[in-house]
Amino acid sequence: MNEKKRKIINDPVYGFITIDHPLIFSIIEHPYYQRLRRIQQMAMAQMVYPGAVHTRLHHSLGAYHLMCNAVSELKAKGINISKAEEIAVKAAILLHDIGHGPFSHALEWVLIPNVHHEQISLQIMQAMNAELNHELDLAIEIFTDTYHKPFLHQLISGQLDTDRMDYLSRDSFFSGVSEGVIGYDRILKMLTVHENQLVVEEKAIYSVEKFLVARRQMYWQVYLHKTALAAEKMLVKIIERVKACYQEGLGDLATVSSLDYFLNDFNGDMNTTALQQFVRLDDVDVMSAVKKWATHKDPILSLLCSRLLNRKLYKSRIQSEPFDPDFVAAKRNEVIQKFGISEEDSHYFCFTGEATNTAYHNKEEKINILFKDGSIKDITEISNAMIQQNLSSTVKKFYICLLT
Repeated sequence: MNEKKRKIINDPVYGFITIDHPLIFSIIEHPYYQRLRRIQQMAMAQMVYPGAVHTRLHHSLGAYHLMCNAVSELKAKGINISKAEEIAVKAAILLHDIGHGPFSHALEWVLIPNVHHEQISLQIMQAMNAELNHELDLAIEIFTDTYHKPFLHQLISGQLDTDRMDYLSRDSFFSGVSEGVIGYDRILKMLTVHENQLVVEEKAIYSVEKFLVARRQMYWQVYLHKTALAAEKMLVKIIERVKACYQEGLGDLATVSSLDYFLNDFNGDMNTTALQQFVRLDDVDVMSAVKKWATHKDPILSLLCSRLLNRKLYKSRIQSEPFDPDFVAAKRNEVIQKFGISEEDSHYFCFTGEATNTAYHNKEEKINILFKDGSIKDITEISNAMIQQNLSSTVKKFYICLLT
């Protein structure tokens, strides 16, 4: 490929994104990467925010753009990043979400149980690496945090990574929810490296706090909006019902797509066969199947599918305290009577669950602040920092979903 090949992509969030290296072109042109065009970034959030129809491809390109900016800033500050490391970390951020399945997190554990999307991302990267004459060796080292410069991995996956910076900015833009707006440009300008670890200069403390506040607000207002939650749980219940129908031997479930493999044949081992099926799977397969199952003879499956297609979703409620068991039992009896279903099947129409969110996991990774005197402090240790009191605590909420 011509070394001088250069293209720009017009992005609604950042303006022009530049693609100017053969390996980056090879990744973007690959069918495994192009599949991300067919996977929604925010799953079913479009049921609440109609503009939230951007894809995993949009997000990965945005994260790549921010990575380009971050690397440029660090190199301008004299941080030693070789050309090979620069290309590798950019390749790694492009591919960080390559292992997401249909509707991303919404179906992750029900469609492909006990297999995390990051594990699948690594397997796909390894498969692509074999095709690309091992040009992704260094990118995989950085992605798996086995490279001797951990700050490069922290730019991809950390408390203050380019992945999070993009999805907050992008999800805010497409949903129209201003709470997600962050000063990503200022944070990027203030990044530096101390003892091989990514740190932030003290001038960015308030921008970092805004970033953490935005994460929490976007989580509860957008990602866990009660209607978006209801739509995603309805999709989960549809998949659960189809798997149950397969076990009962009901026919007319096949979709003539890779979805069939994961609904009926997948044994939990993400081997070569499973991976080949996975990379052909996307949102289109799932929604096409939902349309087909809307006329299935199983009354529970057809009702759930019809309801989802027409946005007749569960009524949901989210609160800080667990729901009273007597209240839940009464609601379950209501759906049993209304829809004429058995108690055993009532969980498809009435169920509870819980969701947790912590804006800052100070036990896992830290946001270290570099002061002018050369000292380093975790952001929770800074006096008067908002994060100290609020954002490092876990918030747990409880929900109920009910078909009416």
